[in-house]
Amino acid sequence: MKNERIGFVGTRFAGTDGVSLEAIKWAEVLKRDNHKIFWYAGRIDKKDKVSMCVPEAHFQHPEVQWINDRIWGNNKRSPIVSQRIRDLSEYLKGTLRDFVQEFDISLLIIENALTIPMNLPLGVAIAEFLLENDIPAIAHHHDFYWERSRFMVNAVNDYLEMAFPPREQEMNHVVINQNAKDDLAWRKGVSSTLIPNVLDFENPPDEVDEYARDIRSQIGLDPDDIIFLQPTRIVPRKGIEHSIQLLSILDNPRYKLVISHEAGDEGYEYEYMLRGLAKRAGVDVRFVYSRIGESRQIDAQGKKIYNLWDLYPCADFVTYPSLYEGFGNAFLEAVYFKIPMLVNRYDIFMRDIEPKGFQVVTMNGYMIPEVAERVERLIENPEARREVVQQNYDLARKYYSYKVLHHKLEYLISNTKGD
Repeated sequence: MKNERIGFVGTRFAGTDGVSLEAIKWAEVLKRDNHKIFWYAGRIDKKDKVSMCVPEAHFQHPEVQWINDRIWGNNKRSPIVSQRIRDLSEYLKGTLRDFVQEFDISLLIIENALTIPMNLPLGVAIAEFLLENDIPAIAHHHDFYWERSRFMVNAVNDYLEMAFPPREQEMNHVVINQNAKDDLAWRKGVSSTLIPNVLDFENPPDEVDEYARDIRSQIGLDPDDIIFLQPTRIVPRKGIEHSIQLLSILDNPRYKLVISHEAGDEGYEYEYMLRGLAKRAGVDVRFVYSRIGESRQIDAQGKKIYNLWDLYPCADFVTYPSLYEGFGNAFLEAVYFKIPMLVNRYDIFMRDIEPKGFQVVTMNGYMIPEVAERVERLIENPEARREVVQQNYDLARKYYSYKVLHHKLEYLISNTKGD
């Protein structure tokens, strides 16, 4: 297969959001086949020589936010809104042209920018650019707009139909779960390839190094504490109240719930509710997001900032009671670090993951004492725990490894290029 010059296009490629993480994994696998990788986004943590940062491509750019404030939750738009959508999409289309020309791109991979309209003008710009230029493209879809209630009432159905995603004949579409594959075919008449999220299960995680060795004490935990890790953002769909209820039922002062990420762009009301719930239930919850960042560093107060992968090795159990997930990166990460876990049986887990035989404690939308008892038995039985996590790791290596991704991408690129 010919070596390609591949341009990844999205709103951001920085931080620990799911889209950025999966794009990096794809890039790592593609680099192993000697493809050259380049990046286009509104926020990028890559080197300038392989990237083009266009601030207007980010969903938090003031112009994009101005447009979003007027198109979501309304069913009519004014002429000035229409004009500003067109003006910004034309500008972004020009920057895409510059990106392709500057780096001599031979294949584009669009990361979620034609899937969820966080930046509507960018999606319109990409769709028009692909129609106007003869360049092969793969659209990697993580979560469609019709899966999010906040996009249901809108004043831009014409643009959603046109660009999210477009019915471009030359484009190959990739989805991360079977439900999305079915929905895309039903709503758009578009076929797609299913490529789940992955991790490098051929290479287990490194041993804890000197930098991360003191993380437990740094976040205020005692050596004999049992750590329940909630490795997610604090947003309602993560179902964190179930994790608090679990520890309330277990009622063990050694059990501590550690929440790794902050609330982010969906407001702080849910976090306030969780803090109050934990206090009333007498559950020790540690919100450690001030000490967990995208990369290791020392903050202005001279304190160490750790990354999420520094936190996983000190966890005894992972709670993952999400109400909905596009796939479930935290699930794979817990398996990768060989940590037992609780999973709420969200749709994608039931359809795509559970049938493969993973051994986890499950709940069905609500916490009951029987579930808590299963968790406690697993914590108190080291031999059973070792057996379960090793079985899960072996299954993940079979179904969700870089090796699996490599084979799927090799076929996908050959098909996209017509080789």
